[in-house]
Amino acid sequence: MFILVLSLIGASLVGGAAAVTYTTYTNRLHSKSAGDKASKVLADAQIAAKEITLEAKTEALRVAEGSKREERERRAGITQTEQQLLTRQSSLDQKLEELDRRSEKQRKHEADLDSLKDELREIRTKQQENLEKIAKLSKDEAKDKLLKMTERDIKADLVKLIEKLQTEAKEQAEDNAKMIIVSAMERMASDQTAERTITTVPLPSDELKGRVIGKEGRNIQALERATGVDVIIDETPGAIVLSSFDPMRRQVARVALEKLLADGRIHPARIEEVVEKAKSEIDRTVKEAGEQALKETGVVGVPIEMVKLLGQLKFRTSFSQNVLKHSVEMANLAGMIAGDIGADIRISKTATLLHDIGKAVTHEIEGGHHHIGADLAQKYGMEEAIVHAINAHHDDVEATTPEALVVRVCDALSAGRPGARGDTLENYAKRMTELENLANSFPGVSKSYAISAGREIRIIVEPEHVDDLQAIKMARDIATKVEATLKYPGVIKVNVVRETRAIEFAK
Repeated sequence: MFILVLSLIGASLVGGAAAVTYTTYTNRLHSKSAGDKASKVLADAQIAAKEITLEAKTEALRVAEGSKREERERRAGITQTEQQLLTRQSSLDQKLEELDRRSEKQRKHEADLDSLKDELREIRTKQQENLEKIAKLSKDEAKDKLLKMTERDIKADLVKLIEKLQTEAKEQAEDNAKMIIVSAMERMASDQTAERTITTVPLPSDELKGRVIGKEGRNIQALERATGVDVIIDETPGAIVLSSFDPMRRQVARVALEKLLADGRIHPARIEEVVEKAKSEIDRTVKEAGEQALKETGVVGVPIEMVKLLGQLKFRTSFSQNVLKHSVEMANLAGMIAGDIGADIRISKTATLLHDIGKAVTHEIEGGHHHIGADLAQKYGMEEAIVHAINAHHDDVEATTPEALVVRVCDALSAGRPGARGDTLENYAKRMTELENLANSFPGVSKSYAISAGREIRIIVEPEHVDDLQAIKMARDIATKVEATLKYPGVIKVNVVRETRAIEFAK
């Protein structure tokens, strides 16, 4: 309709324009044929206006028809959508009804199950009561009895199985270990000399004691101040005793005193001069000893500070075993064993050579020498694997690398060799007593004997208090406690003996 109105307005405007044109045209014409021409123009304008009006009406009708058609299509779409919605609603209603029916069935089934459960509980309770009346045992009593019967039946099998597994594991491990260790020991058959730290200086004559003491003790006091050791001059013939916790100071004092005795000039000024020369000589000896140890073992990459500490072990002993020679021997063994088992040879040799480096400063720093050595190695930039191997060569730290285990094995091999270490009778008797007392502290132990020079502890248990399974566990517990509390060279075998005797009398 809007287009129709626009068409009519357009036609009117065209007609008006034609009239204005005509009027203008007539005003301008002054000739005598102006009337005819004006009539003709007016007729043409009227015809044009009619044609425009007809076209506008036709277009308006076409637009109106299109609008009606679009309206019909839209109504049809709305009707179809309404039909689909009604269909879906109907389907949802059906599904809801089906769910309601299923929920009702589920509730009925749950009620039936609860009823069955109650019936089963009642039946089980009645059966349990009947069983308790028949067996004359309660539920807990029957459970305990069953467990005891089962334990008694399978204990013997468990003991046999444990013994079998342990035997097989030991046989296989011992065979492999023996081959590797024997091969290494065969190739490394060095002599072991037991060097002790020198604490006495021999005198050619007892008359020299007075010269060493000096007037009013000035010489001996100057020597003690310069060296830091205690000089003991007693009635012992032909000897002067040097006492100090620092082996390096004892060595300096020994060298200085020997030089003074050889020179014969003994006075405070000369003592200070000779002590300084002795210190320089010992420092040079220490450095040469460390370098020689590296050369003998083929170890490289050790910081100069560690080399000096290593050289100081030349004047340190453990159970009369020279620590530097012990370390050099261990390094050579470690290289052979590491090569046989596929471990890192360089790390194994370096760690074994430096494993007792902490003993060079144990008189200055508190703590175990293996922990001190590990701290020193870490301080001077050694590899973490070497630090761990040094730290774990005793049993208080778990060895987590093959190289650490190699260090531990080599330490036991070197220390356990016949004649490698010695001990005083007093310390030996004390260690044997401590070993027996430790074993006697366990319940069920009847007697214990430390035999084979303390290499084995044989424990007799009371068979009525300790069964076979407990005997196996006791051996392991005693070995663990020995490792944790006692200090000893080598390896100690823990042998638990359980003997059952059957005695009858014929009358």
